[in-house]
Amino acid sequence: MRKAMKRDTRGRRRVVITGYGTLNPLGRNAEETFGRAVRGESGIDYIKGFDTTGLPCRIGGEVPDDWLEPLQRYVPYRESRIDKYGFRATRLMALATREAAGMARLHEVGTRSRIGVSLGSHGENPRVEDMVFLHRHYREGEGWDLAALESAGGYPGLSFLRRKPDVAAAMLAKLFDCRGPNLSIVSACAAGSQAIGEGMKLIQDDKCDLMVAGGCEATLNFMGFIGFVLIQALAQKYRSPQTASRPFDRKRNGFVMSEGAGAVILEELEHARRRGATILGEVKGYADSADAYRITDTHPKGEGAIIAMQGAMDDAGVDPGEIGYINAHGTSTTQNDQTETRAIQAVFGERAGAIPISSNKSMLGHTIAAAGAIECILTVMGLDRSLILPTINYEFPDKKCRLDYVPNEARPHSYRYALSNSFGFGGQNACLCLAAYQPG
Repeated sequence: MRKAMKRDTRGRRRVVITGYGTLNPLGRNAEETFGRAVRGESGIDYIKGFDTTGLPCRIGGEVPDDWLEPLQRYVPYRESRIDKYGFRATRLMALATREAAGMARLHEVGTRSRIGVSLGSHGENPRVEDMVFLHRHYREGEGWDLAALESAGGYPGLSFLRRKPDVAAAMLAKLFDCRGPNLSIVSACAAGSQAIGEGMKLIQDDKCDLMVAGGCEATLNFMGFIGFVLIQALAQKYRSPQTASRPFDRKRNGFVMSEGAGAVILEELEHARRRGATILGEVKGYADSADAYRITDTHPKGEGAIIAMQGAMDDAGVDPGEIGYINAHGTSTTQNDQTETRAIQAVFGERAGAIPISSNKSMLGHTIAAAGAIECILTVMGLDRSLILPTINYEFPDKKCRLDYVPNEARPHSYRYALSNSFGFGGQNACLCLAAYQPG
């Protein structure tokens, strides 16, 4: 029989963070990412992974291929056949999770059925080469020549598996021997935060003791890129790649697409204490919502964002007056930045202007399903170190965005509670209430 667990003020099991890891355009690990972010550096550059000639946007946040090389030397990599079945995002996530798992000493936990996975992931977009290959085996009026397709060594099997969004979560479970609940979250830009929030709930409900939670994204290829180009969502005007992502700045003109992964190890507090794990922070509350408005637009009044932020604080039992920082979704699009600003003003009223707010996407670009997880990590690191990361490229104030966006330089600031916002394409919203860990 397990010992009685430490509960929060509502009688729920407390959920802490005992490990984190990330791989993204700004850094190969969490410390490198945070250090570069403190200095206000950018991970955005001209895209090298595919030909962007003729496109109005030619920039993105790529993870260098050589940063993935350590995976080749990682023993479970070979055992899992990640080289065969795993798409690029899975590889990114494997390395991010290896960092988090090492920090949390996950390998020491004996009861593997009490360890689960909750992962935001969208699978892999088909390659242009795959589509051309398939087209060669189709004739109008005759249909598909399946025999020729199979004899050609064919596309379908492996590519089909790589496109399934649940493959990454399954692969992660195999890599790290997680035999508990396994969730695949597919909710656009809210996915990483939702994965962490749902993982927290599973621990609170005593379904497991630990969760590997986070998000991964690697759709920075032609098929993933061209859709956002065609709907004119990407930044098309910039002096340099590094200045293109400029959340809340009057001269912003679209987001910058990136790739990456972020993993956190969530753990029940007393379970962490008993095994001597280092506690890095606490997930106090979580809420999600839907705008139920338009598939391509957020609600202009930020109604879904309001519900998510208020819900996360209510879930945490935290008063709005206790929030010391907001990690904004802050995509660098006119619509999102204005809507998020309105939502923050609606939730916090006159105090909104006194709360430091910043967007990591000014340096990282938008890592889609990974964004919420990476931003959760950076928020927890800031809480621990009494620092707020800046919003870089903030030069021209927008009269419709009049809050404290921590322009261009990191700021020393001691605070106990923070919100991390993730508002997804199609009106899917998630908010995490994070805290510096305090015993008791």
